[in-house]
Amino acid sequence: MLEAITSSEQAIALEDKHGAHNYHPLPVVLSRGEGVYLWDVEGKKYFDFLSAYSAVNQGHCHPRIKASLIEQAETLTLTSRAFHNDILGPYEKYVTEYFGFDKVLPMNTGVEAVETAIKIARKWGHEVKGVKENEATIVVANNNFHGRTTTVISFSNDENARKNFGPYMSGFINIPYDDVNALEKVLKESPNVVGFLIEPIQGEAGVVTPSEDFIPKVAELCKEFNVLLMADEIQTGIARTGSLLAVCGNCTCEGHCERQSTYVKPDLLILGKALSGGVYPVSAVLADNHIMNVIKPGQHGSTFGGNPLGAKVAMTALEVVRDEKLAQNARKLGQIFRERMQHLVEKSDWVTLVRGRGLLNAVVIDQPKNGDVAWRICLALRDNGLLAKPTHGNIIRFAPPLVMTEEELHTCCDIIESTILNFK
Repeated sequence: MLEAITSSEQAIALEDKHGAHNYHPLPVVLSRGEGVYLWDVEGKKYFDFLSAYSAVNQGHCHPRIKASLIEQAETLTLTSRAFHNDILGPYEKYVTEYFGFDKVLPMNTGVEAVETAIKIARKWGHEVKGVKENEATIVVANNNFHGRTTTVISFSNDENARKNFGPYMSGFINIPYDDVNALEKVLKESPNVVGFLIEPIQGEAGVVTPSEDFIPKVAELCKEFNVLLMADEIQTGIARTGSLLAVCGNCTCEGHCERQSTYVKPDLLILGKALSGGVYPVSAVLADNHIMNVIKPGQHGSTFGGNPLGAKVAMTALEVVRDEKLAQNARKLGQIFRERMQHLVEKSDWVTLVRGRGLLNAVVIDQPKNGDVAWRICLALRDNGLLAKPTHGNIIRFAPPLVMTEEELHTCCDIIESTILNFK
């Protein structure tokens, strides 16, 4: 029988006793969400400025997405891929046309989609590019975050994620992020490279935004050396950065993106998180036929991948993004937010830098190495009704749901400014 939770302390104690200690959450226990707001078990209301790491771009419990989930749950939830179902085909048609690709391979979680993309790239490399079996190499960027499976941590330089989880998988070459020359050098020296796996903006690293010409230049290099550009848009995609995708591939923003001069279509597009509006785990890898057709029956799959419930929810979640013009709203509000935070930089000794794009932003906090200032600021923000979380010690990421209004954003900026200016 489910134990009734009556206080935050009780809920936290239960997690501490019965759950693995693989997270360090902010001490707040949430019980309800709607739009840009969250409520804890005691009934206190907060602005959500993390959006479940950009999974809830469409806002908490969006009524259209919720209704879609309920409707499909009453009809058919899972068949496995042993049989066809009447939702998967329409979903695959919808999502491929939405993003401009020939085919999609549906999965569930973000890291599953990353692993899927790695497998597709290697198989393409062996069977199409002609790389000898077991010699395909994928280039990745330092300080990346693509998940925490054993494959992915093999090319991570985050020692907290790596240490004592070896042995590690080979077949990856690390280069500095936002370094076109480093990529060109590797491609010239390493003929067995089959793919370049990249986050258009490094979210977990602290919203590290590359040079304006970085993605277009690496796309040119990948084409020149017959290497697949693999864009991990799990956190940056689905309107978060002010365009449908951070790489601006096949944008649906009516031609008014922040980066409309740099139009890039990746060879492999990796999606997750907001693909379902945070309602149900849905991820996907999209590619054109000359790449995706290397996958044959029995070579990859998932019992839940492409299930009717997830497929129906994902279609509705994408409809919401388009119908409510969330990319345009993220672009407009993101500019306002960075302007407000830049004023804070000029007034505060604690905040040294603001960076980001659309409504994926971060501020850098001046604190001693291994200090806890950013953590304590987030506790103070919580006390003042706004939820955010530090990353990499001294960086606070700010990523509210894209349904936020301008008035709500200014209220949140007032909270952030007042909290930091009065922080001691």
